[in-house]
Amino acid sequence: MATVSSNSPLAPIQSPRGRLNGILFVALFALAVTQLAALPRIAGLGISPLIVGIVAGALYGNVLRDAVPAGWAAGINFSARQLLRIAVAFFGLRVSLQEIAEVGWAGLCVSLLVVSSTLLIGWWCGTKLMKLDRDTALLTAAGSAICGAAAVLAFESALRSAPHKSAMAVGSVVLFGTLSMFLLPWAINAGWLPLDTLGAGLFLGGTVHEVAQVVGAASNVSPEATHIATIVKMTRVMLLVPVLLVVGIWVSRSRRPGLAQGNGPITLPWFAFGFLALVVVNSLQVLPGSVTQAVNSLDTFALTMAMTALGIQTRWSQIRQAGPRALVTGALLNVWLVAGGLAITLAVQRLLG
Repeated sequence: MATVSSNSPLAPIQSPRGRLNGILFVALFALAVTQLAALPRIAGLGISPLIVGIVAGALYGNVLRDAVPAGWAAGINFSARQLLRIAVAFFGLRVSLQEIAEVGWAGLCVSLLVVSSTLLIGWWCGTKLMKLDRDTALLTAAGSAICGAAAVLAFESALRSAPHKSAMAVGSVVLFGTLSMFLLPWAINAGWLPLDTLGAGLFLGGTVHEVAQVVGAASNVSPEATHIATIVKMTRVMLLVPVLLVVGIWVSRSRRPGLAQGNGPITLPWFAFGFLALVVVNSLQVLPGSVTQAVNSLDTFALTMAMTALGIQTRWSQIRQAGPRALVTGALLNVWLVAGGLAITLAVQRLLG
């Protein structure tokens, strides 16, 4: 049986049976990843199945890449592209307008200011300071600004960027998001940060990368802070739609040399509108709670499949080409999220508190 070339990422080969086999392979891989992520030691660290999926997929794709039949590439590519878009759209069922309204203008202002400033700083640091290409800079900025790996996936699909660029951005989210999850609540509890319960919730929800990391961090402060932080975090998630549209228009109009990197204009994604529509559906509460919970569980599994497929398509040699520049960009963004996010939280509390 023919196998995928060891020198390049998987290239789709059209075969209905091979496509189905590839999808089933990714599904079984994602199922194993889900079980692995559920282990107490991993779950206790706040590491989601999505993160475990891309790491495990990358290890398999690089160490055992010759074991993947070439005919399965189309199914793996489907999981990393089309399935990804559907899963991101269904992520909207996790957000409701009622929850966002609970934290009022303070939560919305913190989310807007943190997301917009982090995206701008991330793009400038990435493209101007670190000399990264447009896609890598935007993916890293989106993962830090909005909702971690899920935002990276959404931007990756819209930008149609190479899988290894998403892997670099996710790596940044994993490293600095995990550090923030452990260090920020410790600093708050130690009194190093001048935050009350409301401030702690606004700060953690507005600055920590992943949804799971936000919950893990805030739960070490108080139940009240956890509730506020989760709502603020989901407000950031909801900003994914307008951010994708604004960035899409901006990139499409940009024609300066060195910005587009030959990738062409960003595609305005249909799944962003699907995400927004499902936010409305969830807000209207037309679906039973049990149905919503089941769909969210399936959606998490679909996202895990997508991350696993992206990992399989990633090559270490491509990641090494960026050197430490992507990691430094992520580190600079994390410094801004802590220092700038604290300043934004305190200012918003003073003005609206």
